[in-house]
Amino acid sequence: MLAGDLVRLRPMEPHDAEALWRWNNDPEVMRWLDDGYPESLAQVTARYEQRERNSYEQVLLGVETLAEQRLIGLVKLGDARPETGEAELDIYLGEKDCWGRGYGTEATRLICRYGFDKMRLHRITLWVADQNARAIQVYEKVGFVVEGRARESFRRDGRWHDMIMMGLLEGELRAE
Repeated sequence: MLAGDLVRLRPMEPHDAEALWRWNNDPEVMRWLDDGYPESLAQVTARYEQRERNSYEQVLLGVETLAEQRLIGLVKLGDARPETGEAELDIYLGEKDCWGRGYGTEATRLICRYGFDKMRLHRITLWVADQNARAIQVYEKVGFVVEGRARESFRRDGRWHDMIMMGLLEGELRAE
C-alpha cells in the first residue's frame, strides 16, 4: 500500500464496484470525464470480479482516506510501456465531500512517485478537459506542464471542448 498524510492507495476489490457504479452515475462527478454508456451495478461488479491483476502495463488503485478508511476515488497508470518508460495517468475522486481537501493532490503525487520509483517510468502523461480548472490546478501543483492541445475533441453540454495534454518527467515531481 502507498500512504501519505491524507490518503492511501490500495488495490481495488470487487466490493468497491458499488461505489464506482454510484460515482459513474453522478453527473457532477462525471462532468469532465468520458462516461461511456450506462452500466448496471451487476455489470460493473462482474467487470471488477474479472479484472486482470495489476501489472506493469496497468496499475489501478483505490484512493482511500487514512482517517476513515473510506474509498473516495481511484487512480490508474495505464498503457505503460517499458520501451519508452511512459504511462498515462487517470484519476478521479467520486466522493464530492472530499473535493478541495488535498486528497486528489496527494493521490496524484503518490501514484506518480510509484510510477517513477517502482515502475521505472521516465514520463507520465494525462489528458484533461480545458474547462476542468480544478483538475488542471492539481496537476500543475504536482509539476505537470501543458504539452499540447487536441482542439474540440470532447463534447459536453452540447458544446465541443479542447482536451489538454499534460506531462511530467522523472525529476519534475514537486513534493509540495
